[in-house]
Amino acid sequence: MASAANVSHKAILPVAGRPMIARVIDALAANPRIGRIVISIETPGILTSLELDHAVDFLPPAAGPSASVMEALRTLGTPLLVTTADHALLRPEWIDAFLDSVDAQCDMAAAVAMEADIARDVPGTKRTMIRLADGAFSGCNLFLFRTPASIGVVQLWQRIEQERKRPLRMARLLGIGTLLRYVTGGLTRAALCARVGSLSQASVKLVALPDGRAAVDVDKPADLILVESLLRPPSE
Repeated sequence: MASAANVSHKAILPVAGRPMIARVIDALAANPRIGRIVISIETPGILTSLELDHAVDFLPPAAGPSASVMEALRTLGTPLLVTTADHALLRPEWIDAFLDSVDAQCDMAAAVAMEADIARDVPGTKRTMIRLADGAFSGCNLFLFRTPASIGVVQLWQRIEQERKRPLRMARLLGIGTLLRYVTGGLTRAALCARVGSLSQASVKLVALPDGRAAVDVDKPADLILVESLLRPPSE
């Protein structure tokens, strides 16, 4: 995506005339519940020339997404809201809907959009779906690490990443019973969260956002076309 647009980093890809990451920062800054905005990027200099409208800080990334989140947790503490630079459609009200759905017993939460809502709000789009017994959903690149216990979820994430090329070891890690329930269509969201919680020693929740557009990020050219069409004023 970056090469096609002749830019050094995907984060600064122009989306409807504005750098993609600037749109994410705008949405975060527009929500009064968000305090300090910190960007994990290896070359902060590429952003200083963008003349961003909001103050941001920088954190050097680690080797991969999970390690970078771990570094952010250790440096910034909790609660920590995490999103991605390619979440160009992010809206302040989605953040509110997400945070309002996380109760005081939850250590870590991830936002998802249900298949029916995606089909309603962005018909025709192709998103990666996880199909469970109580409905299919797609991730929304929005995560809340609410308490220090959530570090256990990141540690589990790192272990899964380490075993991603060894399917049998990954299966043992997640549990054969859980995988069988998934393959046979019997695994629910609650059961999945319970298993992740058991492995990470944390309370985990999947939060379904009401707007299917929250599942759209900019991963491929078709996504860019879709996002720009969604950002275009109705009169155009």
